[in-house]
Amino acid sequence: MNRYKSQAGQILIHESYDQLLSDWNVPHEQQDIMTSYGNTHVIIVGEEVNPPLLLLHGVGDNSAMMWIYNIEHLSKQFYVIAVDAIGGSGKSEPNEHYWKAFDQTIWLDEVLESLKIEETSIAGVSYGAYLAYHYAIMRPSKVKKIVCMAGVVASSHGETMWKMIKAFLPEALFPTKNNTKRLLKKLCGPNYKVFENNNALMNHWYYLLKYFNNKSMQKHKTIIFNNTQIQSIREKSLFIIGEQDILSYYPKAIHKLQENHLNYKIVKQAGHAVNHEQADEINAELSDYLLT
Repeated sequence: MNRYKSQAGQILIHESYDQLLSDWNVPHEQQDIMTSYGNTHVIIVGEEVNPPLLLLHGVGDNSAMMWIYNIEHLSKQFYVIAVDAIGGSGKSEPNEHYWKAFDQTIWLDEVLESLKIEETSIAGVSYGAYLAYHYAIMRPSKVKKIVCMAGVVASSHGETMWKMIKAFLPEALFPTKNNTKRLLKKLCGPNYKVFENNNALMNHWYYLLKYFNNKSMQKHKTIIFNNTQIQSIREKSLFIIGEQDILSYYPKAIHKLQENHLNYKIVKQAGHAVNHEQADEINAELSDYLLT
């Protein structure tokens, strides 16, 4: 499967990725880690003596755009490893084995092993939130704490799919610049200007909608965990959800958190891009929770 709809589109995505990365304004190192499923691209920031923090982005995103408003703060307190999901729109490159038999748990095992990290905290957004609690359930001894932003603990695959369809259609089917803005306003709260006022960020997101093939992330299957499994992360997890997030803030999702007694916080004036829209509050929450 082609990850990009055209070679010219791939070039635009990678060039704008590099532009966003230069806008991080923090020293960083890029590495390609060989795993069973291909090269996994990571961006490393901060001092190695600091507590490790794995950052995981969503399906249609990548590390360069996801953490642009968080990385400077996090770099002062953590040894940050921002991972480009293999099969995604970043710089990780999947191999044939990825397309045949991808296993998220083994993939992250190999990333951490390569970096010689035995235990880490994890923060993720959207699908990255799912991947954070997935790994915490599957590998409890390797995960200290997790923060799951703009993510739900779904009760069924149909629930997740229906929410995605309602959120992204029809705009994502016709990715013009105007539709990109319409979709942005639908997904975000009132502070969507943090995207519109950043030309590099806005252009990159438009290129992703227009040229990236989201189907290449379909190998990242989701598991519907039972309540016993979910409750196993109760003491090490925080869920952060924007009050205007149409993908994550709805009665069934909140009930799932409540019935399993999971720690969660609702952020006012924020939608699905909660860590962009309310960056200062999210940065403080990440530090307060992960460092205590």
